[in-house]
Amino acid sequence: MSAQPTLTLPMQSIASSEPRAKEVLEKALKQVGFIPNMYGYMVNSPALLDTYLFGYNQFRTESGLNPAEQEVVFLTISRENACHYCVAAHSLIADAFSKVPLDVTDAIRNGTEIPDTKLKALSHFTKVLLDSRGHPCKTEVAAFIAAGYTEAHVLSILLAISVKTLSNYANHLFETPLDDMFKPREWSPTRTGSACGSKECAA
Repeated sequence: MSAQPTLTLPMQSIASSEPRAKEVLEKALKQVGFIPNMYGYMVNSPALLDTYLFGYNQFRTESGLNPAEQEVVFLTISRENACHYCVAAHSLIADAFSKVPLDVTDAIRNGTEIPDTKLKALSHFTKVLLDSRGHPCKTEVAAFIAAGYTEAHVLSILLAISVKTLSNYANHLFETPLDDMFKPREWSPTRTGSACGSKECAA
């Protein structure tokens, strides 16, 4: 992570935001019950947060994956994208609400072998889809289906990647501070520094 955030737009609240942003934050409050710090930054572009909320809800309700599987997908994407905020947040959700076994959550966080055959296949294929930029080989798809999933689940993972890219990248730009509720599952990526390669970023 960078020492300082790349963007300096302020964190918004329902009280401080303009009408369009306020509308989206009120939608977020209704959907998740509170306004995470991440949303307060993302809503500086109301369309960004609104798109995220819609896609997130669609994945939760229509992916065909159970809550534990959904968290495995979200956690895997967030770890691969080195998002300190989303790994912590989804770790807590996995532990407290989605009933993901702790050893599975920790294995994803640590990049070690997942001790559940089906969830391991799900996490692995999620990484394959990310790493291949949507070009998994037929062998990988066949192995994923053999593990108990379907071709429709491939598209559901694609939706999750799209959704998490929005939040992961926003958190990179803002260095979003963790909400207190997520701090018990704080996580730091092993990858550091900027990807842009310029002298300014390397300094």
